[in-house]
Amino acid sequence: MRAAAARILQEALEAAEPGRLVRANLRAAGDRLIVAGVPQPKVRGRLLLLSVGKAAVAMARAAEARLGPRLSEGLVVTNAATPGPALRSRLLLAGHPVPDQRGLAAAREAEALLDRVGRDDVVLVLLSGGASALLPAPSPGLRLLDKARTTSLLLRAGATIHELNVVRKHLSRLKGGGLARRAAPARVFALVLSDVVGDDPSTIASGPTVPDPSTFAEALGVLERRRVLRQTPIRVRRHLEAGARGQVPETPKAGDVAFRRSQTRVIGGNRRSVLAAAREASRLGLRPVVLTTRLEGEAREVARCLVAILRDFAERKSKTGRPTCLLAGGETTVTVSGPGQGGRNQELVVSAAQRLERFPVPAVVASLATDGIDGRSDAAGGVADDQSARRARELGLPTAEAFLAENDARNFLGPLGDLILTGPTGTNVVDIAVLLAGGARARL
Repeated sequence: MRAAAARILQEALEAAEPGRLVRANLRAAGDRLIVAGVPQPKVRGRLLLLSVGKAAVAMARAAEARLGPRLSEGLVVTNAATPGPALRSRLLLAGHPVPDQRGLAAAREAEALLDRVGRDDVVLVLLSGGASALLPAPSPGLRLLDKARTTSLLLRAGATIHELNVVRKHLSRLKGGGLARRAAPARVFALVLSDVVGDDPSTIASGPTVPDPSTFAEALGVLERRRVLRQTPIRVRRHLEAGARGQVPETPKAGDVAFRRSQTRVIGGNRRSVLAAAREASRLGLRPVVLTTRLEGEAREVARCLVAILRDFAERKSKTGRPTCLLAGGETTVTVSGPGQGGRNQELVVSAAQRLERFPVPAVVASLATDGIDGRSDAAGGVADDQSARRARELGLPTAEAFLAENDARNFLGPLGDLILTGPTGTNVVDIAVLLAGGARARL
């Protein structure tokens, strides 16, 4: 069953391969681009590329291959170089999830690129998870340190990606439609790989090419709700409060002139990968059930719910007799209170481990971050089964609860050999969890 879980997760990752998704949605035909299957007006000026995010390199390589010599100039910003053919575009590395000076320099380069475009030019923007942190452009009066501090406070408080990006959009020149405004009047085509629950374009990468429905008042509300407003840098508070009073211009909204020549298409996301996982599970002789692609909540609490649902399925008699495979996608959160190592996927698995021990049939839970980086650790996620708690006791490890209290899931799973280690995958469609139960063997 562990081998089946590994195969299912691998298939999910392959479905999110960013180069494949770009190739399926972009090609050039003479002087025209065909974007998401739709022929566009002739490119009368230059064609420029801006690719930002954890999948930026793979997306840029695919775009360069599709566009060939028609591409005039390109800039790629990501957090780690990935192996493969050399890029023709300039490659810049920057910090993630907390923005750094390299990201600040990259944002200036991106703005310089956009400032050189004219009405006849076309800017192809490729966005993937992590772009918000990788391209920080603080609003006037703010420093990079202010944004980094605010981001860190929200991450430790367990803020969702939606909440985090509402705040970041109101502290930035490029987020929340700012990039489209900067590129106008050039034509902008954005292809987006979604790393957020629900695939909302205004949340993915903080929506740099689409209208922003959120407000300064909502950004202040996020900081208050997460109880970090008082610790937030004074410059950030003053900026958001001024915006809420109408003293700082809002982010561009629907109908703004900035979006008249801007199109954005979501070309991949969590649902695509979860459905690919379901097909692989069926091929292996399992009975797949997709629970949701909108999984959210505190990781250890989510684990309790998922394992309870798995047990309910396991105690029913399947008409086919096949083992059950439950699939869930989304992004849980962790409210950090301890100094340990781990991430949301590892916490989910460790929380599940103690409940699987009392299972009536063999069972496995595996969960990973599709970008290969799960919180404060070197792992993408972890796996546990109905024997994990027993094996931990035999090794003399403290209880799962003790590790969870310190947010130290990595050091529970590590000695058991139950970490999922992929390294950076070059993609990001948030998290995928696989839960298996039953006595039969999968067809491996």
